[in-house]
Amino acid sequence: MNWNLTETFAFEDRYVKFGVAGSGPPVIVVHGTPWSSFNMRHIIEGLSDGFTTYYFDLIGYGRSDKSDGDVSLGIQNTILDQLIKFWDLESPAIIGHDFGGATVLRTHLLNKQDFEKIVLIDPVSISPWGSPFFQHVKAHEAAFAGVPDYIHKAIVRAYINTAAFIPIADETMEKTIQPWTGEDGKVSFYRQIAQAKEKYTDEVQPLYAQITRPLMILWGAEDAWIPVERGRLLHSMIPGSSFYEIPDAGHLVIEEQPTLLLKKIRAFLTNEKTHD
Repeated sequence: MNWNLTETFAFEDRYVKFGVAGSGPPVIVVHGTPWSSFNMRHIIEGLSDGFTTYYFDLIGYGRSDKSDGDVSLGIQNTILDQLIKFWDLESPAIIGHDFGGATVLRTHLLNKQDFEKIVLIDPVSISPWGSPFFQHVKAHEAAFAGVPDYIHKAIVRAYINTAAFIPIADETMEKTIQPWTGEDGKVSFYRQIAQAKEKYTDEVQPLYAQITRPLMILWGAEDAWIPVERGRLLHSMIPGSSFYEIPDAGHLVIEEQPTLLLKKIRAFLTNEKTHD
């Protein structure tokens, strides 16, 4: 399967790029920040054999619209809710990484979208969150957006490197950085950080105990962005959830341990037993 975003969904005066792969029961894949659906390609390809897999770039990310506007977690669940209706899906399974996990939780709890099963991978879900870099960008967004391109690219590269426990291959790094290059990409990178606010997770955090759908949490054991202890805490807040640490992986577990992730996800979605 070639990961591709060939379709366009109109959202107000902006657009979202999406793709659909495979056949079978529906499952939606939602990326986080500063990633795009490209970084979920292993999961998309691995699930397309047995599932109809829907994937997209969050607005302000990847190949989706990067014009000036709201790209916060406060708008992403609205867009996901509308996409599900556009795709005419009823109770699909869903997978969310990082901000994608927060978007999944907000869509389920605030928009009341029902999901057959939910998979969360190192989700942004419990306050406080946001690295010192996040806080610095919020205070100086305009200054960062005005740095020369070569400095900007070095900043993004260094930032992404801190997400991984295992070094990222050069080709993967370049394709991860690419959507954030050029004038629109550079401004968008700092815009999405500046709009990242804890109020969007604070809004749903008290509701986690209301989740009754089967839910699995997967967490990179070496996550330096959101420590694995947060994953265990989230697990304790959602009755009946399951929790697995993924060894030798950081926050970018989707690139570092895709085979193990897929094994866990497929078993969960198909009710198979696996050996931990």
